[in-house]
Order: sequence, then structure tokens, then C-alpha cells
Amino acid sequence: MEGELALLGKYIGAGLAAFGLGGAGIGVGNIAGNFLAGALRNPSAAAGQTATLFVGIAFAEALGIFSFLIALLLMFAV
Repeated sequence: MEGELALLGKYIGAGLAAFGLGGAGIGVGNIAGNFLAGALRNPSAAAGQTATLFVGIAFAEALGIFSFLIALLLMFAV
């Protein structure tokens, strides 16, 4: 019984950690949408902000990948 409860806790924790993946998707969409809105307002400045766009996307995706790693560790680590 205790082993089943521990297994249930692992799966619940992994599911909760996977919510970070959804947050990363929302964050990347927000970053890209705001960049597009700014680029449509001022197209001449868009080329100078492309590097900043990619850095922001990379940070948001890194947090998503980190939460995915935590979910995998909770599921498969001993």
C-alpha cells in the first residue's frame, strides 16, 4: 500500500511539474506576439530587436525544458 501511495505521489508531482511546459508556451507566444506588434508599428527598428527576441524566447524555453526535466526526474528517478 505504501509503495502505491509513493507511486501516486510521483505521478501527481510529475503532472504538476509539467504545468511549466504550458507556461513556457504561453510565455513564448507572448514574447513573439509583442515583438510582432512592435515590428508592425515600427518596421525599421524590428531588425535591431531580433537578437533580443531570440534571447527572450531562449529564456522562456529554458524554463520549460527545466520543468520537463523535473517531471522526468520525478517519474523515473528512484
